[in-house]
Amino acid sequence: MTTVLRASDSADFLGIVPALAGFTPRRSVVLLPFQGSRTHGAMRLDLPSGDTDLEAYADAAVGLIARVTGTDAVAVVVYSDEGPESTADGLVLPVAVAVDELLWCAEDAGLRIVDALCVTPRGWSSYLADEPRLGGLDELAVPEVPGLGDVAGDQLAGTALPAADLARKERVARALRDIGEVLDQDAIGPLTGDESPAVLAAIAALADIPAFFESVLENPQDAPTYVTAALLWCLDRPVFRDVALAQWATGVDAGIRTLQAQLSFARDGRMISDELGAVFLGMGPAPDADRLRLALGVVRHAAAAAPRASRPGPLTAAAWLSWALGRSSHAGHYLDLVHDIDPQYGLAALLRTIVEATMLPEWTFRRDATPPEGTTT
Repeated sequence: MTTVLRASDSADFLGIVPALAGFTPRRSVVLLPFQGSRTHGAMRLDLPSGDTDLEAYADAAVGLIARVTGTDAVAVVVYSDEGPESTADGLVLPVAVAVDELLWCAEDAGLRIVDALCVTPRGWSSYLADEPRLGGLDELAVPEVPGLGDVAGDQLAGTALPAADLARKERVARALRDIGEVLDQDAIGPLTGDESPAVLAAIAALADIPAFFESVLENPQDAPTYVTAALLWCLDRPVFRDVALAQWATGVDAGIRTLQAQLSFARDGRMISDELGAVFLGMGPAPDADRLRLALGVVRHAAAAAPRASRPGPLTAAAWLSWALGRSSHAGHYLDLVHDIDPQYGLAALLRTIVEATMLPEWTFRRDATPPEGTTT
């Protein structure tokens, strides 16, 4: 069901921005692509810093908006922790020079300007007003939207890993160690019978890798110890981690094809097909967002229970899944956590390059998908 939110003035419009974004932005520039009089989502950029090339910043921002199909207009909303400056000529709103550059660039690209507003701790105002005046923040009531949930948190709300008690972490670490001692051998010989139940269960589960990756989506929060340990073992190995991401994005058949391609590459160097590689770069049909969200819950819970050295795999998976959902801020947060553990972790370095270049999956720019929440640094 589609919920229609209507705004009769700028204050009403500011009130619905958190509902459109899914959070209340902070230290951000929010761009809302319009088609006619309607918008259905929001993109978020970090505020430009003092050494930002404003022309390049504006070009990148307008380039993102222009990629959303059918866009003919844009609204700009700045959220700043700094208040406006009082001068002899009146109020000067935060990052006014950057907004002027952005609006000029948007008009030069043929986009109509719907509005350009600023929200500060002292009140809100408009960049389009000849003499800006502050309106009260109490005017900006967020409408109730069925099923939306709480949008009071900022763009990083929801990135904190779930709680995992010490006992569970110890059980997972022990099971992961035991599984590795068996599965990391060049050849697995006959089982001795002395293996722990976790090892035996993990070996049985991993006999069919795609079926295992599909099964973990059924219980993302309360997975048995051996399941979490087996998943961590897989995500720590690129050949299986990439299978998991492809499968969670596009289905079990893609997981099977990716596994075959990965094993062929490892065995004889046969190149992986462009079709499979395109998924990782955000090209092709849009994935099922519900599957991505389920998988994100799985890897977040796995990361929470993992020993520190085994966290880069699930955290990098969380970064890619967040990016695939259009949540670049969340992806950047998970990549920061990976960097703190292993600055040289391969896939994380590639993803960081993508996120910092404000690249987003092609599917997030289609009108039938949720518009992206882009992030610059």
